Amino acid sequence: MSRCAGIIAADSHVRIVVVSASAGVTNHLVALCQTGLSNEERQAHIDGVIAIQLNIIECLSLDADLAHGFDTTLNDFKHSASNSTQNVPLTNVQRDELLSFGERLSSYLFTQVLRDKGVASSRFDVRSVLKTDSQFGKAQPDITQTRIRAQAELVPLLSEQVVVTQGFIGSDEYGETTTLGRGGSDYSAALLAEACGASNIHIWTDVIGIYSTDPRLCNKAKPIAHLTFDEAAEMATFGAKVLHPATILPAARSGIGVFVGSSQDPQGGGTWIEKVPSSELIAGVRAVTQRKNQLLLTLKSPEMLLASGFLARVFTILSEYKISVDLVTTSEISVAVTLDNAPNASRPELDQEALERLGEFCHVSVETNLALVALIGSEIQLRQSELNLMRVLSGFDIRLICHGASKHNLCFLVEQGQSDQVVQAIHQQLLEQA
Repeated sequence: MSRCAGIIAADSHVRIVVVSASAGVTNHLVALCQTGLSNEERQAHIDGVIAIQLNIIECLSLDADLAHGFDTTLNDFKHSASNSTQNVPLTNVQRDELLSFGERLSSYLFTQVLRDKGVASSRFDVRSVLKTDSQFGKAQPDITQTRIRAQAELVPLLSEQVVVTQGFIGSDEYGETTTLGRGGSDYSAALLAEACGASNIHIWTDVIGIYSTDPRLCNKAKPIAHLTFDEAAEMATFGAKVLHPATILPAARSGIGVFVGSSQDPQGGGTWIEKVPSSELIAGVRAVTQRKNQLLLTLKSPEMLLASGFLARVFTILSEYKISVDLVTTSEISVAVTLDNAPNASRPELDQEALERLGEFCHVSVETNLALVALIGSEIQLRQSELNLMRVLSGFDIRLICHGASKHNLCFLVEQGQSDQVVQAIHQQLLEQA
């Protein structure tokens, strides 16, 4: 927090700061949303949240306005968490309200850190401007209303002070707290940047930009100085954890440049994500990513052969249950789709009721323990270098290959236990030889 405050203090162009929850808090909050907790377990998670926040406060002396707001919010958290009962599931409204406290609390603390650095700053409740629908757990932003509210309530504050606000949360038309999905703070920053007409978004993390693959897997992974919006969107979607998958959408819509750098080494460079003219595109594979905890949903029906309407029926049901599909492959009598099955998601991606609906007209099978490995770049084609991959991957079991729908990716579905080795083999073949 102190390092980030120093970066902000050194750059007068920064006007809005979007913060996440303090490390460890969200895990406690997710646990509190589960049923079956004993009173002792529930209290342990409540105490865990409080301990993390109070450990930070020991290093600070909150100004009166921040101290009052922090104490009030902490008491609201205790009340909300204590009211959950052992065997009665929380409602969607209660769940999102409880999950919102991490960002709400940390924004008080970071505002004080900025003030201690001599930066005039104030805390702002993002729920008054970031408006969403009522799809709790994965709320969709209302871009028009967010822009109107931000221009009226947020922009007028920016000339005199830096505004600290919360990521991950918003509110619906009834004023109920909503969440944008786990990891949504950089998405919130992009939505606010678009609504306020910002020129750039800076994302400060613990790595110097975006690498050609996870440097923990490959010690020859290289930072990438420039990416296009399309390349960055593919990398975020298929597992590059530096970016939330939705972050690029508002930035690309509005042409807002995105910089990713390390708060531990702010002078060490980073990655700029910007619109690039087609004449300046770097063709070929530029990165390899992976996303674990994938499901493969296969829907098979002999009636699909030479029939129309089967796919429409399948995707209508998936849409009704807000199930997001990543990859799709088809044969004469079946369709296979991949779904994300992140263990810490606020709600399961695959709804049992949806499976039952699909099972009414086709055979349904679900495979787990899979990982999605993606080659990311521009103008990817199966040239000789990519075809050589088939020899590299001959020692692995490949469950699915998807290529052709986009020139920015080539994807493999593999057993999760082999995915690290697959990434290493591809990176060595395509990116370490360059």
